Amino acid sequence: MLIVNVDGGTSIRLDHTRILAAGALSPLPGEEVLDAGGGAVIPGLHDHHVHLRAMAAALASVDVGPPLSADSFARRLRDAHGDGWIRAVGYHESVAGSLDRLRLDAIVLDRPVRVQHRSGTLWVLNTAALDRVGARNTHGTGRLWRRDRWLADRIPPAPLDFGEVGRRAAAAGIVAFTDADPSRTPADVDRLIAADLPQRLTLMSSPYPQVGVPRKLILDDATLPPLDDLTTWFRAAHDAGDPVAVHCVTRLQIVVTTAALTDADDGWRRGDRIEHGGVIPPELFPDLRRLGVTVVTQPNFVAERGDAWLTDVDPDDRPHLYPCASLRAAGIPVAASTDAPFGAPDPWAAMRAAVHRRTASGQVVGPDERVDAATALSLFLGEADGPGTPRRVVPGQPADLCILDRPLADVYAALDADDPGLAPVTTTIVGGEVVFSR
Repeated sequence: MLIVNVDGGTSIRLDHTRILAAGALSPLPGEEVLDAGGGAVIPGLHDHHVHLRAMAAALASVDVGPPLSADSFARRLRDAHGDGWIRAVGYHESVAGSLDRLRLDAIVLDRPVRVQHRSGTLWVLNTAALDRVGARNTHGTGRLWRRDRWLADRIPPAPLDFGEVGRRAAAAGIVAFTDADPSRTPADVDRLIAADLPQRLTLMSSPYPQVGVPRKLILDDATLPPLDDLTTWFRAAHDAGDPVAVHCVTRLQIVVTTAALTDADDGWRRGDRIEHGGVIPPELFPDLRRLGVTVVTQPNFVAERGDAWLTDVDPDDRPHLYPCASLRAAGIPVAASTDAPFGAPDPWAAMRAAVHRRTASGQVVGPDERVDAATALSLFLGEADGPGTPRRVVPGQPADLCILDRPLADVYAALDADDPGLAPVTTTIVGGEVVFSR
């Protein structure tokens, strides 16, 4: 394949594996030619932390997240189609306060309802739902914390349209996902493979061996393991040649993780990752840099959740929420993801958030953590095993590309302008094959 009329007047040749050449090139006999129309060609985007099963299930769910009002929340549940289970996602207390079984019963009594908090850690069930799973006596409040696998064994599965997930992602220029599901079963992996997503997949904590793919560990403040146990877990992963990916959203979690990684460190940089980095105080930067960890953050959360943070988060932690620019200045690699479906699955919105760090109400969270447009784009250009190192469109790189509808300078200008309509991808190519075109 030859891509011609690229921004800058160049052409790019690729096969089904790699970029072969770039420059003043003429079509070969029988060669497929794509006209970029003067638009930029960039490496395809990699969303470095998503939850694919939950993304597919969310397509068949009721969205009940902010900025809904309490009345709109109730109306959406009552108006849900069908006569079976109602599955609602994205809930936050700003919509209608704290939920429990009785509050859901007051909205819907005759159908089983389950509502997922936008953090992904809590499900709230009404009485009909609790009765269906046989848990009214053991979980009378209806609030089930981190019980996804337990629920999955008792509830009819939501329809999983992985094909639509892949199509929407390809339209946004995404050529690869790192799936961060920590409780994936062999059947889950088989389903993902059978779905034949157009994107390349890296599966954390896969039940099948994958050398060099991170082992995911979720930490909760209330159930933190002893430091020695955490150190032992890290060492076991490293001894097997695997990096670790540690879910850290609080100050306590990042402090304990940094201490355990320091104790487990053998001096070899192995691709360990901090997922989210919700709060990272600067005094930890020297240790994180020495350990060689990459922070995989979600700038879109600033736009989606920033207003709640400004009231809910401890004032001591607010200056250190989801840092980006300060980490990079300290020499710590940073990559970005959307954490879809717990964040909106639009990488271009996440880039705008990284540039502006503006909440829905217009307030700026951490102005010193803003990055320029080129940096924001680069956060989605890393490889699976090197998310903090952007790929380039040069010979030898994978044939996974995006053709944009404008020159790169104009893309940067749109990110700087916080253009909510920015969707510049005209063509997405994975392995030398067009998987999206408009």
